[in-house]
This record gives sequence, C-alpha cells and structure tokens, in this order.
Amino acid sequence: MAAQKWAGTTYGNNWMHKWLIRMLRYMDIRVLYVFTAVFVIPVCLLLNPSRGIAYRYFRQRMGYGRLKSTWKTYVNHCLFAQVVIDKFAMYAGRKFDIEIENYDMFLDLAAQREGFVQLSAHIGNYEIAGYTLVVENKRFNALVFAGEKASVMENRDKMFAGTNISMITTKPDMSHLFEIDSALAEGEIVSMPADRINGSPKYIEHDFLGAKAKFPLGPFSVATMRGLDVLAVNVMKTSPKGYKIYVAPLRYDKAATRQEQIRQLSEAYVAELEKRVRQYPTQWYNYFEFWYLD
Repeated sequence: MAAQKWAGTTYGNNWMHKWLIRMLRYMDIRVLYVFTAVFVIPVCLLLNPSRGIAYRYFRQRMGYGRLKSTWKTYVNHCLFAQVVIDKFAMYAGRKFDIEIENYDMFLDLAAQREGFVQLSAHIGNYEIAGYTLVVENKRFNALVFAGEKASVMENRDKMFAGTNISMITTKPDMSHLFEIDSALAEGEIVSMPADRINGSPKYIEHDFLGAKAKFPLGPFSVATMRGLDVLAVNVMKTSPKGYKIYVAPLRYDKAATRQEQIRQLSEAYVAELEKRVRQYPTQWYNYFEFWYLD
C-alpha cells in the first residue's frame, strides 16, 4: 500500500490550544472525553481517511470481524482524542497516576557514564514518559518534529523548564544528527521514535503483525554506531487517570558486524512493539498505510 504523508502536527490552531488548556485547569477531564466521543469523533470518522486505515488494521492485522472492526475503529479514535486531551491536561498542570514496569532498568542505565538510546512508537501516549523518566545526573534529549504547532512547542518548553530535559528538533538539512551524536558522546539519553519512515529512503523490513512493514533505519543505526544500550519505552493508557510505562531492554550482539547489529536490534524493537500492540490493540495511532499489500 502506498504510504500517505503524515502531517505530524497536533490538530487545531494556537488559539484553540490555549483555550483548551485554560478549560482543563477547572473542568473534569471526563467531560471532554464524553464530548469528543459523542460530537467530535463521529464527524472525524466521516471526513478523515484514518477511518479506513484503522478499519483495515483491525480487520486484516488483528483478524476481527466486520462489526468488531467497525466498533474498534470508533474506540481507537476516541482513545486517540483522550490522549491528546491528556497531553493538554498536563500542560494545564494536571497529574496522572503512573505505573512503571522495569523502572530499575532505566535507573541502572542512567547511573552509568555512557549514554543510551530510548526508542518509542506512535502508540499510547509517549509524551508522558518524557516528563516521568528523568534523572538529575543525565540529560534527556527528545527528538521532536520541527513542524509541530507553536503552542504545543511552547507548552513543552514550559513543562521542561527547570528539568534536565531538552528537545532536538528535526531539520531539513539533517543537522539534528550532529546534535544527537554530540548528546550521546556526552553520555546523555536520546529518545527517538522508531516506527515511522516519514519519507526517508533508508529503511529496514520486518514481519509485523503478520505482514511486511518498513521501519526507519536511522534510530537503529545511531544506536549501533557507538554500540550503545537501547531501551524500548511505551506508555499505555490504562484508565481515565492512569498510564503504565513499559521499559524493555533491546538486546543485540555488539561484537557482530554492523549490519547484523542493526538487524538484531530492529528485530528486537519490532517484537516488543508487536507485543504491546497486541496487548493494547485500540491504542495503535499510525494513521497511514503501514503494511504492504497482502
């Protein structure tokens, strides 16, 4: 299937975002959940091509029947709206109940002198990890899309103020790669998504949920260039006020050839991603044609 171009920005303009943050300082977040589920999502499903993409994901990759796939498509869009609302709720100062699995693995790597790489995906609500998995002794660098709305970037800056977190924005001239390399050379943490190509000609193929899919080569190449330890981190919504952060080490043979290291590392990442997607199938938010034709 031909990949569609991903916009990569949060829906709405700066004025809408600012008013949403003000509302969330006082309003019960569940009121917005219900409002979007009843009034917003049905309209989006009628107008947005994500409807068909999500339906095919449930029908072909999850193997659901037609009625179940239709229902799950609606639930998927409702949950996506909720994680977006949750993001702005955090900007408004709201707190969520966070449970972390294998937190000790993160702390062990953070205590070491060497830097390490943290790989994420467009499932759940990864942004929460950026505000939770932080330590004083090691800077956390998050690779973010440069075209994001100004209001979102401003609020991220406010959230990061006074913390040991910084953002590395992607740039057309690829100069962000030098920033990534510099951060790792200084023994810092670099966080990158590893599930979207976004037009890059360099990719690696893997079987994922029963079909061939392309994954970006860059994140795996960056990690293996220095033989760094790698964690997969996924943050899944478990209740209106709860999230669970899954920390998983990705093993690969650092003595193998570079090509074999990349293959092993990417294979480990894809296996962990598939595990979480099967566990939380309605929290898959890759709204473009991810797989080849069957």
